[in-house]
Amino acid sequence: MEIGIDSFASAMYGSKTLSSVAAMEQLLDRISMADDAGLDVFGIGEHHKKEFLDSAPAVILSAAAARTKRIRLTSAVTVLSTSDPVRVYQNFATLDLISKGRAELVVGRGSAIEAYPLFGFDLNDYDALFAEKLDLLLRIRDQEFVSWSGRFRPALQNQPVYPRAFQDKLPVWLGVGGTPESFARAGSLGLPLMVAIIGGETERFRPLIDLYREAGHRAGFAPENLKVGLHSPGYVAASNEQAIAEYYPGYAELWTKLGRERGWPPVTKTQFDHLAGPKGVLVLGGPEQVAEKLLKHSESLGGVDRFTFQMDNAGLSHEQLLRSIALIGEKVIPLLTK
Repeated sequence: MEIGIDSFASAMYGSKTLSSVAAMEQLLDRISMADDAGLDVFGIGEHHKKEFLDSAPAVILSAAAARTKRIRLTSAVTVLSTSDPVRVYQNFATLDLISKGRAELVVGRGSAIEAYPLFGFDLNDYDALFAEKLDLLLRIRDQEFVSWSGRFRPALQNQPVYPRAFQDKLPVWLGVGGTPESFARAGSLGLPLMVAIIGGETERFRPLIDLYREAGHRAGFAPENLKVGLHSPGYVAASNEQAIAEYYPGYAELWTKLGRERGWPPVTKTQFDHLAGPKGVLVLGGPEQVAEKLLKHSESLGGVDRFTFQMDNAGLSHEQLLRSIALIGEKVIPLLTK
């Protein structure tokens, strides 16, 4: 199982707000630490909100490429519905050249919708936009000269797209939430699947992942090509007690705030304890507990090829995040390997 980190480039640490310059510098330091610690992948999300600095993930990842040597660098996710697939490919092909073949893409429709009015797209076209743009992105990835026509973008007639990626086939993962059609689409296209699970019990996604694998099998793709990734909130500390004590206050504050925006009830400690339990979504605790939980999640889902922690969403300090990354590399990964 590959292990990594996903970040939204937050500038908020509990009650402390950093300058954007300081927050970006600290983020790049964490990516360097993840590379040094032996993690496999680091992802940058895409938002267009004041509290996040990730509106241009390819730029952040390119800066990280210059500081790192082996870690893979990916979006998490690129909101493809509101992006031009030509520019998306060009940006990540350029990143691939800078990093000498370490770039990847996770593309999705986006659970946050602020990009739609910002770039002039209609939410009523939410899925149609994504389906069409995904088709074009894959066409560009696989063909140097592209002929294509669609509803939302001018047609291309034998148009070359440059630069070409360093890798023969730039990896494109499909990021999904809980929509069965999205799982089936990923399988029918033979794309690796990145499942964002942020609440409830992880094992409830098994039927959807089975749907993905069945769709891939029907489309003629080999099982080894149908990779499953898992993205969930989590944090590693020296002990279970320390992890809970450090993570819970910021987690409760953030999710209670989101709840006011989206109609959810406030977070309670009882709910949190359930989510941090053996089947809950939070991958939280000391190294042994975290490694054990990751293995149980993988077993319950029929195998997980990649797991990425979302940990800069709970008011944790830069120092706490660095220590957690170090523990993942020094202890969690060796435990999973054993």
